[in-house]
Amino acid sequence: MHGMKRIYFDWAATTPSFPEIFDIIAQSPFGNPSSRHQEGRESRQAFEDARKRSAAVLGVKPEQLIFTSGGTESNSIVLQTLLVRNSKAGLLYGATEHPSVRENAEMLHRIGIPVMPVQPEQDGRISAKRVLQALEKAKERDITVRMIALMAVNNETGAITDVASIVQRVRQLPGPPIHIHTDLVQTIGKVPFPLLDSGIDSAAMSAHKLGGPRGIGLLFLRRPLTVLNRGGEQEWGQRPGTENVAGALALAYCLEKLARQEELTCHYEAAATRMERLIVGLRELDRTSPIPRDREPRDPRFSPYILQAAFPGIPGEVLVRALDDAGIAISTGSACSSTKQERPVLKAMGIDSDTAFCSVRFSQGWSTTDEDIDTLLAALSTIRKTL
Repeated sequence: MHGMKRIYFDWAATTPSFPEIFDIIAQSPFGNPSSRHQEGRESRQAFEDARKRSAAVLGVKPEQLIFTSGGTESNSIVLQTLLVRNSKAGLLYGATEHPSVRENAEMLHRIGIPVMPVQPEQDGRISAKRVLQALEKAKERDITVRMIALMAVNNETGAITDVASIVQRVRQLPGPPIHIHTDLVQTIGKVPFPLLDSGIDSAAMSAHKLGGPRGIGLLFLRRPLTVLNRGGEQEWGQRPGTENVAGALALAYCLEKLARQEELTCHYEAAATRMERLIVGLRELDRTSPIPRDREPRDPRFSPYILQAAFPGIPGEVLVRALDDAGIAISTGSACSSTKQERPVLKAMGIDSDTAFCSVRFSQGWSTTDEDIDTLLAALSTIRKTL
């Protein structure tokens, strides 16, 4: 493999960084933004400029954005606010959520917070009907639901949940207000999402899914929350800890590069064309199918950046290794659960265990080419015949 050109199809796990990011980080002010001296003031100004630039792209107020270490922390901050409420507040969460939501929900359940998963439709999307049914079940069990956590784009299947329509239906219900949180890690910069107009109360974002560095993300808060973690008063007390100025500047740059409407539309259409090429090619292979089976080459139900597919007879981990040997990087699913054999997302969709065991994820990005797709399909054809 020495000197082999690698082809990357694991963009949902992390993306290559824009080359400019390294200069942005190297040239960022080093002072502590909370310090009162000149170095501190320079860092504070740069940090707040990054917040304003990010807010301008996302169409929200600067004070509604909190810089965090990434999507996992942003999700955790919101879910853990249930621990500091005066009464036991229940949580509904999508059964196909990222581990940073699903595992937090399970931990909340262990310490006495009522939680209930919302099962997806067969295509993996969470529908308003399923959410309303779950709310009715919670009511029957005397659970007062005060928070709903739903992923806008699933990180394993690419299924798009119409969060805005769910918000609209939930807001029409009588009773106390319900905080609606959305994981936008696989959405921002890839799939159109009207953040402010969606009606959601909070959202998680991560730079390393946008060509930025690891260790920096955003939490959108429509209004401040009473958080669990305490410390300094950084980020208005919503996220204590010394601010990551270099990361914030890098994230602002990535948002400007990918999340503006014109760039977003352009990249989305190119990704949709490549995904069509990939799905058509996979259907021509023997005993291979996308998940769900009825996913079309151009399917508005799914992000064109992510595809889950089954290769019966070849365990997913074996296919990952075989393609790695061929110079192609893919994964079976979430990198955060790569050491586990279970596939909870596919299980929630009703996918049988044998199919799930032989499933892998392909995810592409802005620099993926048609030639990359063709090389992947050729490698898959060879591996299918060999194994």
